[in-house]
Amino acid sequence: MHGRRLLTLVLSCLISACAAEEAGEPGETSTPLDERAEIGLQIAPVPLKLEGADRDVVGLGSYLVNAASACVDCHSCPTYAPGESPFTGGRGRLDAANYLGGGVPMGQGIVAPGLTPDTNGLPGGLTREQFVAAMRTGRSPHQPDHVLRVMPWPLYRHLSDQDLGAMYEYLRAIPPAQPGTCTRPGE
Repeated sequence: MHGRRLLTLVLSCLISACAAEEAGEPGETSTPLDERAEIGLQIAPVPLKLEGADRDVVGLGSYLVNAASACVDCHSCPTYAPGESPFTGGRGRLDAANYLGGGVPMGQGIVAPGLTPDTNGLPGGLTREQFVAAMRTGRSPHQPDHVLRVMPWPLYRHLSDQDLGAMYEYLRAIPPAQPGTCTRPGE
């Protein structure tokens, strides 16, 4: 049994080396654009500032923010463009004007903050380190004794550093927005 595993490993390495040689110079590997990054770029509801940014990282961040999590439901007010709510027969087109601008009332006086870049280009006014810490601990850097009870940080804390970094880079690439009018999440 040990011999078969070793043979499989050796064959796998040889196949990888041959694929790398076909892709370019010997010893180089070619990584195609991550399919999730391409989807993320296609579904971004707002124009993205990609100058000086890694397109694939921003695309992956868009995929995570727009397809794999529900950031828009709590951080966009309203969530959908007029007549576009999928819950009432619409196609689900997001409201670009107020996209991730915050302002969603969550009850008990809690209002979701905006996640778009501030005047310094920081999403929600947070540095990358503050953003990652908030996602991992559920604590706001502005109120460290306060635990974010509405945000699903207990789930997001398990995202990889790469995924959280991609989300942050995506948020840096979107335009600033202000909240519109809504009465609850997902409206």
